[in-house]
Amino acid sequence: MTATERPRITAADIARAAGVSRATVGFVLNNTPGQTISEATRERVLQEAARRGYRPNSAAQALASGRSRIVLFVLPDWPADYAMHLYLGEAAHVLGMAGYSLITYTRYPSDQARPLWETLDPEVVVGMFPFSDEEMAALRASGIAKVYPGPGQPPPDEQPLVTAGTRMQVQYLAGLGHRKLAFASPSDPRLTVIAGPRLRAAQRTASSLGIACLDARELDSRDESARKAALAWHAAGVTGVIAYNDETAAVFAGGALRAGLSVPGDLAVVGHDDSPISAAFVPGLSSVRVDYAGMGRYVAWQAVHLADGRPLPGMSPGVTATVVARESA
Repeated sequence: MTATERPRITAADIARAAGVSRATVGFVLNNTPGQTISEATRERVLQEAARRGYRPNSAAQALASGRSRIVLFVLPDWPADYAMHLYLGEAAHVLGMAGYSLITYTRYPSDQARPLWETLDPEVVVGMFPFSDEEMAALRASGIAKVYPGPGQPPPDEQPLVTAGTRMQVQYLAGLGHRKLAFASPSDPRLTVIAGPRLRAAQRTASSLGIACLDARELDSRDESARKAALAWHAAGVTGVIAYNDETAAVFAGGALRAGLSVPGDLAVVGHDDSPISAAFVPGLSSVRVDYAGMGRYVAWQAVHLADGRPLPGMSPGVTATVVARESA
């Protein structure tokens, strides 16, 4: 033990200092119901625990109770963007207030290691989308019975969290008088699972409004793809661009400006997520703000309900999305 390390304070230490049994300390600190412990004794134990900075051993607690109080969020191999931070941050806050720890686990296609749920024994496993039949079989084989979302949930193309903002992007540009639109997609192949459904949602929405079918191109900030797309779309009569997210909108706007075109004079663009870059970029990027924090709260409460049957608060699973208008459109 180094000079800066301190020995771990145990419940037995608290019991000796407070002059009570180890069992009494356990009853007080765990708030065990049905015990006849005087208020004076309870207060003495709590004060001694606070004075000594006692923290319970979570591993021992889990072993004794048979509960890990862990909720495992299984994440796809995506970049950790602004929207994901909002979603996970709020979910972690709700779970923490409910007495659970959120742990994230990213699964990669090339993984050879055992899935983390086999090691942690989480009480609930949460996915971004419904798990495949193969994944569900692996979870069941590991003894994981509580999974969200469960079987029968809609695919990404039908999930409002994926497509609601994109429909609003199209409707907003149409309301400004744009009749020929294009779709700017990221070049990262890992995002195809979201970019594809958003493109199809944009095409369906445009068709319903009588707008020309959208051309789509992948843009990369490291090459000339944005500049070339801007020139090609402008020559084809496109006046409005729907971007997969704000970063893609910034890449496109930068390419258009470098091509000598004006934004929004020649080409308007609307991003998605209302991330900090949308306000910091010049010109400011119009964007769609989606309540990812609200979705994080909703999913966290679903996990708590699965874990211990706690009643769900009156929360709607609906997605709230609003347009934030700036200079780019």
